[in-house]
Amino acid sequence: MAKLIYSAIASLDGYVEDDQGRFEWAAPDEEVHAFVNGLERPIGVYLYGRRMYETMVFWETVDTGSDQPAVTRDFAHIWRAAEKIVYSRTLQTVSSARTRIERDLDIDAIHRLKETSESDITIGGAELAGQAIAAGLVDELHLLLGPIIIGGGKRALPGNVDTQLQLIGERRFRSGVVHLHYRMST
Repeated sequence: MAKLIYSAIASLDGYVEDDQGRFEWAAPDEEVHAFVNGLERPIGVYLYGRRMYETMVFWETVDTGSDQPAVTRDFAHIWRAAEKIVYSRTLQTVSSARTRIERDLDIDAIHRLKETSESDITIGGAELAGQAIAAGLVDELHLLLGPIIIGGGKRALPGNVDTQLQLIGERRFRSGVVHLHYRMST
């Protein structure tokens, strides 16, 4: 059975964007980006909320010419190869291949997707991931914590969940970013 994985780049105080909706401070350097590419390479399906999809759709048309950094070209190919499901009540059309819209996060449909998928699945967007975490759908968390405190904004993790996590991996990067890999307790 496939795992549902939530990955997020967050500030040390646990936010994915500041109170103005900015997240440029979270842009990974080449070392972290290459690591993220390694995490994303085996993923077959991305589940996104509308706002996260609108951010990530950049990868559909980004230049992948030889003048671009290798990590950029690599991630663009990884992203384009995966199926994408966007959860939105307002989005009418998508602007990327291999993408469909669902209106609501259907817990039973996610269970079926996990049972039938040949590769792991990621969920992106803190709000959508928070719903999935609260519903007990998420199997693993990958948190990349940046060496910055932003003091407020959109939380990386939901505030309405009380569960134990099992640390199964960690890594430190030269930039001060720390990767924490957790398994959700059952």
